Amino acid sequence: MSVVVIGYDDAAHVADAVRSALAQGPAVHEVIAVDDCSTDGSADVLAALAAADARVRVVRRTANSGGCGTPRNDGIDAARAPYVMFLDSDDVLPPGAADALLAAALDRGAEVASGLCVRRELPSGREVPWQPELYRKAQLVARPELRPRLVHDTLCVNKLYRTEFLREHGVRFPEGRFIYEDFVFTARVLAAAPRIALVPERVYVWHVRRAAARLSISLDRSGIANWQARLEAHRQSVDILRDARGTGGKRLARAARAKFVDHSLRMYARELPARGEEYRRAWWAGTRAYLETFDTADLDAAPAPGRVIARVLLAADEPRDLDRLKQVAARPARLVPPYPRAADATPVWADDLPQVTLEHLLVRPLRLLPLAVDGELRPGPGGSRLTLRLRELYGRVAQAGPATVDVELMNRQGGPPGLRRTAAFRPGESGDIWAAEVLLDLPALADGVWDVRLRLHFDDGTTRDTTARAVAGPGLLRRTVVPSRRRGVLLVQPYATQAGNLSVRLAPGVRGVAGVAKRRLARVLRAVGARAGR
Repeated sequence: MSVVVIGYDDAAHVADAVRSALAQGPAVHEVIAVDDCSTDGSADVLAALAAADARVRVVRRTANSGGCGTPRNDGIDAARAPYVMFLDSDDVLPPGAADALLAAALDRGAEVASGLCVRRELPSGREVPWQPELYRKAQLVARPELRPRLVHDTLCVNKLYRTEFLREHGVRFPEGRFIYEDFVFTARVLAAAPRIALVPERVYVWHVRRAAARLSISLDRSGIANWQARLEAHRQSVDILRDARGTGGKRLARAARAKFVDHSLRMYARELPARGEEYRRAWWAGTRAYLETFDTADLDAAPAPGRVIARVLLAADEPRDLDRLKQVAARPARLVPPYPRAADATPVWADDLPQVTLEHLLVRPLRLLPLAVDGELRPGPGGSRLTLRLRELYGRVAQAGPATVDVELMNRQGGPPGLRRTAAFRPGESGDIWAAEVLLDLPALADGVWDVRLRLHFDDGTTRDTTARAVAGPGLLRRTVVPSRRRGVLLVQPYATQAGNLSVRLAPGVRGVAGVAKRRLARVLRAVGARAGR
């Protein structure tokens, strides 16, 4: 196989990427390193790698393309092996990736072989699998429309392609500065109706560097241009699938639109309250215009949280209810008050938006309902008190009978739960809130970020896994120094994640407190530098 490594001004990482490809062994016939006219010394790094291993071929562009598509197309043109795969300069291939993909393609006679990608957060090393539902077991998909969920995996880098298949069908990336080029390329692959072999092995490690001076395209979502580029890439992808020969393309196009509503729409809606007014208005207008091209069946195919967000957008001319939409966009979803009803008692989003109905909440299984649990964490020397308040939802909570709640603090970097506690719910005075309290020994935990996870138990035997919504207020969500026998002091900071979930950051000892102050100063300096560079 040929491994195409693309890079621009990434001398610090490109050698690791190339070496990870070479380390795959005999399965890799050549590594084609496409340097997109770098200015930082990447050319010298690649030249040294080529001198050390004859399998490395360097293609240096004389002008920067402005994107990832053109250099990948250069790699397709230069490939000499029967199969080709892509690798970004700041990522790596894990051991055995090439063997797993190549064996699957050859054994199954597949034009495409696809495996599990993991997102590795750096520097913590925490790993999150990408679209794991697709890769639970090895299987052959004879035609893409037989597995519509394939449209959820828009990455091009965790896949091996038969080179002649790409050339025969003219499957290429968009040229030039085209953001989210993977969307269009993957749609073109699926529209060509390949046989696809799925393997459960890890075949790609996607490095996520959120503190990098230059964020990757997928992380740099602060400007409206990013969202507009995403809309355009998705629009083109849907058109490609819909126009594919046969009825399978229409089925994939509908699945792609449902995926947009459940994934992209929810992800950006979570961030909307933190954006400026100009961004919000542009986002709302552009998204609303795009959703107006969807039909009812497209929205009906999407999971309920994204579907509700889409219908609020379609019903309202201007941005509204942003914090409430943010909670619905969270995973798991939460619907916070108010809980109005129409004249016929049908649950609705708002009194002035009765066309956005929520009747599905009356019949949806309790374990899937967007239940709202407010969380307040008050650190103290005798223990940190976590108060949880479960809210009624159109009578469904009272009907099931809240019984107990299991509280787990999970280390963001992975590993077993740090603390587990169980508390009983008691009804509040208003009759529509149930409260529970637990005492947490936070000094017993290691430093780092701990997420609060909940499992609700009801008298009818139902359980619901969810998170707590971080509640702001006097004395809440602020740093507190707590005495610790082992470390002297512990800095405790309850905070709301981007999705509004309650988490807590711990910095034990004097060194921990100093480290927090240092990181905070670094963030301030970066923000000042960014403003000065505008």
